[in-house]
Amino acid sequence: MEYDLLVIGSGATGSGIALDAATRGLRVAVVERDDFGSGTSSKSTKLVHGGVRYLEKAVWELDYNQYKLVKEALRERKYFLDTAPHLSMWLPIMLPIEKWWQAPYFWAGTKFYDFLAGSEGIESSYFLTKSKALDAFPMLKKNGLFGALVYYDGAHNDSRMNVSLALTAALYGATVVNHLEVTGLEKDASGKLNGARVKDLVQEKNGKKAEEFTIRAKGIINATGPFTDSIRKMDDQKVDEIVAPSSGVHVILPGYYSPANMGLIDPKTSDGRVIFFLPWQGNTIAGTTDAPTNITQNPIAGEEEIGWILAEIRGYLAPDINVRRGDVLAAWSGIRPLVRDPKAKNTESLVRNHLITVSDSGLITCAGGKWTTYRQMAEETVDEAIKLYKLSPGPVTHAPRISGTEHIDDAATLDGTCQTHQVRLLGAHGYSKTLFINLIQHFGVETEVARHLTESYGDRAWTVAALSAPTEKRFPVRGIRISPLYPFIDGEVRYAVRHEYAQTAVDVLARRTRLAFLNAQAALEALPTIIDLMAEELKWDRKRKEVEWKDTVQFLASMGLAKSKLKVTRKEVESGKAGEYDEHERKLYSRHDRPADTMESDSKIPPGHNPVVGKDSPANK
Repeated sequence: MEYDLLVIGSGATGSGIALDAATRGLRVAVVERDDFGSGTSSKSTKLVHGGVRYLEKAVWELDYNQYKLVKEALRERKYFLDTAPHLSMWLPIMLPIEKWWQAPYFWAGTKFYDFLAGSEGIESSYFLTKSKALDAFPMLKKNGLFGALVYYDGAHNDSRMNVSLALTAALYGATVVNHLEVTGLEKDASGKLNGARVKDLVQEKNGKKAEEFTIRAKGIINATGPFTDSIRKMDDQKVDEIVAPSSGVHVILPGYYSPANMGLIDPKTSDGRVIFFLPWQGNTIAGTTDAPTNITQNPIAGEEEIGWILAEIRGYLAPDINVRRGDVLAAWSGIRPLVRDPKAKNTESLVRNHLITVSDSGLITCAGGKWTTYRQMAEETVDEAIKLYKLSPGPVTHAPRISGTEHIDDAATLDGTCQTHQVRLLGAHGYSKTLFINLIQHFGVETEVARHLTESYGDRAWTVAALSAPTEKRFPVRGIRISPLYPFIDGEVRYAVRHEYAQTAVDVLARRTRLAFLNAQAALEALPTIIDLMAEELKWDRKRKEVEWKDTVQFLASMGLAKSKLKVTRKEVESGKAGEYDEHERKLYSRHDRPADTMESDSKIPPGHNPVVGKDSPANK
């Protein structure tokens, strides 16, 4: 069988392209070497935003491109929240003001942001006096605070959004495969691409020889984010590189560092960059840095970068709040694939928006951009592919009922044109903000668990709860937690394997549930349970279970697991030894101030240097 399109890479962009092509009636396949969203797409700041700082640049530098980027992102933000209401929500974000004369400046900026959003906006920005600002965000430093402005942006669960995109594409007829690596590209006699050789990596994990086979397609799209250039070089070794990778480090702190429903943006860090401080999944996320980096599959956040973020946080939180290194529950580094336009006269300029290029052999590459605009990027890429490969999109006459019921209309009319602005994702149709109550009443799950399930799976929360084991207690009746600290339950592991293509313990810990991102130590302690549940589902033998243990602990090193825990055995975790602390640490309520062991660090920055882009950095030219 020959596909119309083969998409390499299933992050936000690749999955978005697959969904767009499938809903235009095209035969599309998408292959991913690791897992959906395993790279940059799971390591974002979790915001769905227009970009307040880009707007400021647009105004001061009279930069029309920056203005266009903000305008496009604000439109896409609305589509995002409409098509996946269970995975995204509006979040008020506070801008603290120190001097009275800053108030009109920030007020004008946020009002302009509201104005650009137009009908796409939700609530207007507003001013808070000092006392009201401290009421809304009690952790703020009182000294030197004049007041605050609050504006609205979106927040989301990035990798669950990515998985939903891939699954929705599959339901509309796309062939979607993770853990399948492209090893080479095939060309016809005239030098045009007509397929790719791929290798099944799951077989290798099972200790068998990985089969290689060829997928035929009329056109190939490269959507591999930071790895864009490696696929372009597979096509043509002499091609100039277009990706300038930049590292963005985020840290996760306990939830008590921020209010449950108010974010904060610090517009004036020590080097002029902004830093976000946001509630996410019950914890607090802070970041981000922006420094040139090398491309690796699981980059590790450096201690210098973590230290810089914590120092900045101390600057705007109340002095009686002791921001300790030991309070960091997880830390990770994501690689932003900033791109240089190879056709631009000034080859040094980096663009924050996306770039679509076509090689001589017909490889379409879509690179750059950001999460918020994934849908727009996909639409433009599929438009280009239809033109270049002379494809014939058509109406999808036998579209499946994604909602799973006749009573809910799937909304989009699939007539062969791009309809992704109204194609609702899996789980969106039967979702409502009170759905969790039905779940509690029907299955007897805990309130916190029920809220989490509906906000992560939408109307598919019914299936997840049904796959959860009875607790043998009076209450909760169903749902055994995989970590006592978080609302993730056993049914999610079964659902991930049966319905969401999860093939490894990392797929479940990092991207189906978000435990690895929220708390690296808790993820380690949940690992034996995860492996046993998956082994039951996937019939793993002892050897495969050992491979999973080794691979997952290695992955947790990139999530902030302390160095001393990287050699830990399953037996030690099950006996509770992996969670033991010394006397000094116990006195500090088991979280420590200056830990004896920090993370495994691959920081490229010497101690004492600022881990953000400097003026002489190649990534900032």
